[in-house]
Amino acid sequence: MATLRISLAQINTSVGDISGNVDKIQFYLQEARKLESDIVAFPELAITGYPPEDLLHRSQFLKSNIVAMQQIVKESKDIIVIFGFADSDGSNLYNSAALAFNSKIIGVHRKHLLPNYGVFDEQRYFRSGNTCDVFKIDDTKIAINICEDIWSDNGPLNTQSNNGASLIININASPFHIDKRITREKTIINQAVKNNVQIAYVNQVGGQDELVFDGSSMIVDNNGKIKSRASQFSEDLITHDVNIKNPKSITTDIDNHKNTFYIPKYISEKSTNITTTLTTPIAPIEEIYQALVIGTQDYVHKSGFKKVIIALSGGIDSSLVAAIAVESFGKDNVTGISMPSEFSSEGSKTDAYKLSENLGINIKTIPINDIFNLMQKSLQPMFNNLPWDVAEENIQSRIRGNIIMALSNKFNSMVLTTGNKSEMAVGYATIYGDMAGGFSVIKDVPKLKVYELCNHINNKEGKEIIPSSIIDKPPSAELRHNQQDTDSLPPYEILDAILEEYIENDSSYEDIINSGFDSNVVSKIINLVDKTEYKRRQSAPGVKITNKNFGRDRRIPITNKYSPFESKDTY
Repeated sequence: MATLRISLAQINTSVGDISGNVDKIQFYLQEARKLESDIVAFPELAITGYPPEDLLHRSQFLKSNIVAMQQIVKESKDIIVIFGFADSDGSNLYNSAALAFNSKIIGVHRKHLLPNYGVFDEQRYFRSGNTCDVFKIDDTKIAINICEDIWSDNGPLNTQSNNGASLIININASPFHIDKRITREKTIINQAVKNNVQIAYVNQVGGQDELVFDGSSMIVDNNGKIKSRASQFSEDLITHDVNIKNPKSITTDIDNHKNTFYIPKYISEKSTNITTTLTTPIAPIEEIYQALVIGTQDYVHKSGFKKVIIALSGGIDSSLVAAIAVESFGKDNVTGISMPSEFSSEGSKTDAYKLSENLGINIKTIPINDIFNLMQKSLQPMFNNLPWDVAEENIQSRIRGNIIMALSNKFNSMVLTTGNKSEMAVGYATIYGDMAGGFSVIKDVPKLKVYELCNHINNKEGKEIIPSSIIDKPPSAELRHNQQDTDSLPPYEILDAILEEYIENDSSYEDIINSGFDSNVVSKIINLVDKTEYKRRQSAPGVKITNKNFGRDRRIPITNKYSPFESKDTY
């Protein structure tokens, strides 16, 4: 029986920071070497960071990636190193995984299955590989593949298994959304059992623009048991001794197979013992919270900022964003700005200060009444005594947007906007007003989930971080006297359910009303969603947590004449 000691390096790369990514790879390579690992594996496109997008169109970027790849290969003196990079045959580009040993490349696997759905557009850049290589170490045969390759029953895994591989090392950049870890683990377990192989699955971790990678790397045996599992939402190095009991019987002579490569490494006895990591998964609501934290943290830091600034209204959305910001950057790097008007309730003003006290952050007050009155006076000749409406309401929001951006410029702090997914869906936000900022933390978080997260934070801390007065009061934009969200929108219990059907499930108008919703409410919501695409396109990016976010996932033309209410009889 052969025993392979394998380390999976779950690292947080930065797109384009090739030298920084190489430094991180080298650090964890050395850590694996100290543990006497036979193999250390790194995530998909670890050299370039994932997803590199149109950087792949730049020749110098590709050259730097190859130089970095060669640098890692040189470090593989006594340990097998598997890592992702962008490969080229001179005409085509490939999403590739290198297997290096003794300072040489033993083989390269080019990703077969290129995802081109949801957040993925790999077929824009890469061509598919077509080989299913097997690597032989002593009497043990292993194979490598990349992310999507292992999700399909028709991918290279089946061929690699049939060609004698007992261990599959799958390198990934698999982004998070709700329930993704569960789906991922079920898939890997099923493939391990079906193909009678052990699978070492290494995933990226960290935030990149709207995407968050949750890690959760794992090693699964051929009986479908998870033997080792890495942490979620943090860098980790897990190491496990994989026992290969019996070489697999195969139908072809693997030693003469044209896609067999020999690794001149002897699997030796280890002088050190290791402790296998088997991390317990965190609760689903904590997964969402951690995704929001690491997504916000990495976006701000990777964009070159250290501090953030938030407009605190005393409402639940800005309170949640502030709590996430403190978790991400520490209380000394978060500033709250209260900008009350004549329509701001006393409760909202005191709630903003109570929240700031609970979080330990600095808060400043800049009243906007004088500016608002001056704006109204300046516009009076044009408005010509027309009735008060949304124009005056949005002036207040845009005044606040100007103030918060001025403070951002002056103090080099990124503005975190506070709109949730429900509001963004129906356009219940002011463009160039409360939408102004650098990152929209809860842009993909429905309103009901905002409440759940706030209660979770309080329960987690064992005390009231977000005041109950904020959680309990009816939501309001407070842009006119006695305003409440329900003046313009149905209750969020109804709104969120309709939005989930229309946006995330792509359900038709007929399907939604047939599921029990009032037709007038449904038509109103669909109209609001469809006519405010132009707003969403101009909004700041935000962390993706659902299976379909605005931006990378949902790509609707800004101007289009399609009506979901047209009768089929008109065709």
